[in-house]
Amino acid sequence: MITVALYATDTMADWEYGYLIAGLTMAREQNPDANRLLVASESGEAVTTMGGLRITPDVALADLPPVDALILPGAGTWESANEAALKLAAELVAAGTPVAAICGATYGLARTGLLDDRPHTSNAAEFLTQAAKYRGAEHYREEKAVSDGTVITAGATAPIEFAKLVFERLDVFPQPIIDAWYGLYTTGERRFYDQLTGA
Repeated sequence: MITVALYATDTMADWEYGYLIAGLTMAREQNPDANRLLVASESGEAVTTMGGLRITPDVALADLPPVDALILPGAGTWESANEAALKLAAELVAAGTPVAAICGATYGLARTGLLDDRPHTSNAAEFLTQAAKYRGAEHYREEKAVSDGTVITAGATAPIEFAKLVFERLDVFPQPIIDAWYGLYTTGERRFYDQLTGA
């Protein structure tokens, strides 16, 4: 079983992690031992999302058990906060454990130097250059989502591509299921639904 940690912080963007956690749940429905999702906030206290949803985490970051992946959603706090989450991200990346960041969370990774030497993306190249310690502009890719095998990044408008790369990196589903899932949510075509339910 793999353990996936979703970092929860105030103003986190609801749409950026929804497809991902729904997909992880779908995998658990097929195989209860497929994965475990833990929601962690910096202090363990409840947070309020951008959409006004109140989320009570399972655990504080300091009490988080070993994880196989860390998910960092965007929020309005990444320019100057979330230091404990960024420290954990750096430790995980150094150990080769996947860290997936979307939207504002990519700014957090940029300001800690985690994007300086690897291909990555974000909301826009100019968004990341505002981070004082960012030195990775030459590695920026104009793509919806990018993975270098350890760090996965995406812009705010690419939650489906973001989820797909996480599913692939963690082997959550066989590739044909991931492809059918991606086809369904990007095109809405019935054939992908049939492929997904048939699989």
